[in-house]
Amino acid sequence: MTDFFKGIPQIKFEGPQSDNDFAFRHYDAEEVVMGKKMKDHLRFAAAYWHSFAWPGGDPFGGATFERPWFGDTIDAAKMKADVAFEMFQILGVPYYCFHDADMRPEGEDFAENTRNLETMVDCLAQKQADTGIKLLWGTANLFSHRRFMSGAATNPDPDVFAFSAATIKTCMDATMKLGGENYVLWGGREGYETLLNTDMGRERKQAGRMLQMVVDYKHKMGFKGAILIEPKPQEPTKHQYDYDVATVYGFLKEFGLEGEVQMNIEQGHAILAGHSFEHELTMARELGIFGSIDMNRNDYQSGWDTDQFPNNVPEMALAYYEVLRAGGFTTGGTNFDAKLRRQSLDADDLILAHVGGMDACAAGLKAAAKMLDDGKLEAARNDRYAGWDTDTGKGLMSSDLDAITAQVLADKINPSPRSGRQERLENLVNRYL
Repeated sequence: MTDFFKGIPQIKFEGPQSDNDFAFRHYDAEEVVMGKKMKDHLRFAAAYWHSFAWPGGDPFGGATFERPWFGDTIDAAKMKADVAFEMFQILGVPYYCFHDADMRPEGEDFAENTRNLETMVDCLAQKQADTGIKLLWGTANLFSHRRFMSGAATNPDPDVFAFSAATIKTCMDATMKLGGENYVLWGGREGYETLLNTDMGRERKQAGRMLQMVVDYKHKMGFKGAILIEPKPQEPTKHQYDYDVATVYGFLKEFGLEGEVQMNIEQGHAILAGHSFEHELTMARELGIFGSIDMNRNDYQSGWDTDQFPNNVPEMALAYYEVLRAGGFTTGGTNFDAKLRRQSLDADDLILAHVGGMDACAAGLKAAAKMLDDGKLEAARNDRYAGWDTDTGKGLMSSDLDAITAQVLADKINPSPRSGRQERLENLVNRYL
């Protein structure tokens, strides 16, 4: 045990009337919602990187956090793991997520990186056994080190592609050894800064081949979890190849990977792509590739990926409404890909940020469940499209232009527009919040 969280109690559910900062008001892990315990609906996970590896810097200033585990040694990495699992237990989160570079020190070369990773995997495996906390997903950091400045899979240097492929293999091995339920691919620099020095066709083929290798290795190693891609439109590169859910789906179709890969969708990335979170979730559901979510929020005034902890219950209600419509999570869950503000220095801040986020998610889930159970929103949607369920509507989808034109003339079809009733439906949603 460490003393970093000394004096901070186990967070328990006390209900909406509690004035205790260190308590849940909405998240009751054992509460049954739509026939399932809330903890099984939400499947909360804490992010290793933002909580324990991020130093509090920004583009205009260096680190503000001074953590006792900062340092590129195995001993520091083990202290970081001690603190991490203490936080997971205080919060009662059943899962966590990591990049390899979050939990192992950087070595001089690939072989040393691998040895460090294997050492820390053994450490984390013991902690999982001691606590019952599980790994939601693992991934490789192929964007922070300077070797990845021009991408990983899409890099113009084949040696970087090879280094990246080998790193992914070790991270997939680590994820499987730790019982991870998913493996995530996030192409942090799989894009371009300028087309003046970019062969887009070549880079797309490289990215497609890398993903095919990942899927092949998944089957070879017997990994039963899901392979997830996390879309992001820009930042740090000018343009990313995995712009949004629809773009990624087209990529999967192009390389014959539909049915093999699902989506890990982040709220902040959806906003950067010019979408809403529920739009991206709906798109993934409709395409049959919904997998998991990274929950956070952006500052709508800043225009970049601020990765703040979520607190907007109306937005989260609409997001979880789409999660429930998709049938809920299977191997996926709700990962807090969120970080403290650089002025939030204390251990208390790290705990309370998660408490607030978990409560907001729980409130959103309960509102979403009420909406779905009540059925009024779905009934209004079905009524709007009811004409398509008639024989005439169904016939249009199998007809042709000549036949339809003849039908319009014969039946003297002259339609009048019907209200979409948007404001009425927005008012309806607000009743559940």
